[in-house]
Amino acid sequence: MPKVLVVDDSLSVRKVVQRALESKRIEVLSAASGSEAMDQIAREAPDLIVCDVIMPDMDGYQICDFVKKHPTLGHTPVLLISGIVNSTVLERAAKVRSDDVMRKPFAADELLHRIESLLPAAGRPAVAAAPAPAAVPAPTAPAPERRAPQPERPAPVAEPAAIVTSTPDPSPNLKALLAGVAELAGVSLTALIDREGALMEVAGGLLPEAELAGALATCLVEATEGVGRALTQGRLQSLILEYDSGVVLLNAVGTGAMLAVVLGDPAVLGKVRYHVKKALPDLVRAV
Repeated sequence: MPKVLVVDDSLSVRKVVQRALESKRIEVLSAASGSEAMDQIAREAPDLIVCDVIMPDMDGYQICDFVKKHPTLGHTPVLLISGIVNSTVLERAAKVRSDDVMRKPFAADELLHRIESLLPAAGRPAVAAAPAPAAVPAPTAPAPERRAPQPERPAPVAEPAAIVTSTPDPSPNLKALLAGVAELAGVSLTALIDREGALMEVAGGLLPEAELAGALATCLVEATEGVGRALTQGRLQSLILEYDSGVVLLNAVGTGAMLAVVLGDPAVLGKVRYHVKKALPDLVRAV
């Protein structure tokens, strides 16, 4: 029986994946953090790893890099899953030699198809080796009865599929959302940055040092959040930075990303903040 490790800090995602895979007679291991994943990888040596890109302690890229550089586990396929799959995500995935990248939310049958194509031939689920029908001719009544669970097993797959896709997350078009803000008068650049400081998506004119600025902005936000915690003010919602040539607005997008808006004209700040707050629910869903 093949063994698949699912790494995601979301319990609901882990459960949905677990139910889908177990219906195909695949043993499922799970981890809610990078450190848990490392323990499981060392102890269990899974046949395949499904790993979320954004994690609380280490990201999916680091886990994939560790696996691919491991002297004995380097052959293990790694499927990265991410709420956003753009050129930046694909480049980082390629750099750590990920075997595939899949966008969240996903349908259970799509996940199963990807996993079955990545699993080493030796560890493929018995589903693929379904010369089971050969045994069906056995005239004994118990035979069909015993066989029933095998073909009928996929039925539960429909249930997880509904759970994953029905989570009303028809991911809005992230590029379009950012473009809507970037097109406002006085705005020169709109960028979405993950909590590691990597650019996730950009609209407007890309500045030469935008990637470095994203990493620095993440450090600034972390320090500012520390001030808020020390003063018991809760989580940081937004930050306004005024410079000689304009203003930079940083706005939290859920807990995993940050929106940066560069304004050449400080007079439009109020209007821009209004549009950002209006677009925020869709941005959170897209991330």
